[in-house]
Amino acid sequence: MNLSVGIVGLPNVGKSTLFNALLKKQQALAANYPFATIEPNVGIVPVPDNRLRQLAEITKEEEKMAGLPPLKPATVEFVDIAGLVKGAAEGAGLGNKFLSHIREVSVIAHVVRAFEDPDVIREGSVSPSEDYQTIQTELILADLQTLQKTLNNRKIEPTMKAVAQKLLASLNDGTRAYDVLLTDEEKETSRNLFLLTGKPEIIVLNVTEPEYNEQTILERISDYAKLLKLSGDRFVVICAKIEAELAALTEDEQQVYLADLGVGSSGLERLIQKAYAQLGLTSFLTAGEKEVRAWTVKIGSSAPVAAGEIHTDFIKKFIKAEVISFDDYVHLGGRKKAREVGKARLEGKDYIVQDGDVIEFKIGA
Repeated sequence: MNLSVGIVGLPNVGKSTLFNALLKKQQALAANYPFATIEPNVGIVPVPDNRLRQLAEITKEEEKMAGLPPLKPATVEFVDIAGLVKGAAEGAGLGNKFLSHIREVSVIAHVVRAFEDPDVIREGSVSPSEDYQTIQTELILADLQTLQKTLNNRKIEPTMKAVAQKLLASLNDGTRAYDVLLTDEEKETSRNLFLLTGKPEIIVLNVTEPEYNEQTILERISDYAKLLKLSGDRFVVICAKIEAELAALTEDEQQVYLADLGVGSSGLERLIQKAYAQLGLTSFLTAGEKEVRAWTVKIGSSAPVAAGEIHTDFIKKFIKAEVISFDDYVHLGGRKKAREVGKARLEGKDYIVQDGDVIEFKIGA
């Protein structure tokens, strides 16, 4: 499943620093994904998942391998969307190019400047709340143009017309399309409008290094959630400078650094986790001599749909799924022992995949 996060923000808010840190993560991943052709403004980075290493250690022991099997984490595509300035909806800056890039991503990450630094000039940036509102205004204006064009079409279907009118009224009141209450049928219709504000969003507060600790992170989220009248679950706090430093360290060095800072995980990890949550995604795992891998699916996906992530033919040829919970797999030391004690379950087409399931699919010819 392709998960793409579009990074937007006004000039000098830390967006480029964050994206450069992501590119360093991408370089570390290149050995596992040598086939990936990546444009300069796109970075493909691994989804942090400590479970893979544990499964690899067990697989090495169970299969009596000389070394660990390759680890293949799930990945996230980050798109550095440049050109956002006030007036973008009217063509200022990169205008339409900027807006078209946003249409292609799964989730929007707004980077806003929540730090003071006299050496970094504010170019259009005023405050986190005003920066956010500037971005929202441009996206809403672009969507209003889309809706008006849709409504001007004489051949518009009644259902589409009703949905477009409902969204137009809400957008005129400053409400994002994503936050408009729609029925399931209306939501399905609205997807064909490809509205920018119809996408999930994450607000990324970029703070200074001294403020980067668990207590301050929680305070910042609480403060700005109240200020913008938004749910706190839309926010992530990062320090772009620290992310750049972390990207140059080994995993062990990163853990030591984060512990010294008093935070449990990096900003990048929290950003990816937030993107997963906003899109309703989860991961299942596969383990064997060839590779240990994490796969991304929508929460509530059936076993055949999950099998289809490995190969589309597996959906039609699906027979059964042998499922072992991650905890059982680790506690028992692998698939063979889990089978012996009855912890490996054979599930059919109606089985709903759970986060961390270790699955081996039985596929027909």
